[in-house]
Amino acid sequence: MKKTIQAFDKFLKKRGLAFSAIIIGGAALNILDITDRKTKDVDCLDPEIPKEIKQASEVFAQERVDLALDRNWFNSGPQTLKTDLSNGWRSRLVDLYLGEALHLQVLGRDDFLKSKLFAYCDRMTPDFEDLKALNPTFDELKASLSWVKERDGNPDWSTHVEKAFSVLKKALGHE
Repeated sequence: MKKTIQAFDKFLKKRGLAFSAIIIGGAALNILDITDRKTKDVDCLDPEIPKEIKQASEVFAQERVDLALDRNWFNSGPQTLKTDLSNGWRSRLVDLYLGEALHLQVLGRDDFLKSKLFAYCDRMTPDFEDLKALNPTFDELKASLSWVKERDGNPDWSTHVEKAFSVLKKALGHE
């Protein structure tokens, strides 16, 4: 994903466009060199991608067939997560990529970890492998448990989260 982001940065610069965003998910982990898992997309948490940047990303995907990108590879998918993050999350952002036309940031570790733990409990894979690569400590998992439990109103959610955390703890050697 790093090469894709670098190429997209040059693509935007050539067109006189610039964009700053907070990204999450597998692409962020890939750019951070935490995983080398292939990911199809870049999930922009904030801001919502402006029309001209969105259109540029679609043209980029069409032109760069060698990268095998979906049309919607650069997306504003996880926008609702912003309302769930702990107070002050913006103050904990970390620079991820600073190019000539593209500036990407990522959530701080605690916020990022919680978002990944929620995703893992919600859909299980590939987030399980991402979490193993993030290697959260026992204390980090313990501190995140109640936050993840509060993210869904399903009456079975809390039990599901506890089971999912138990599986993860065992895989990380915390049990």
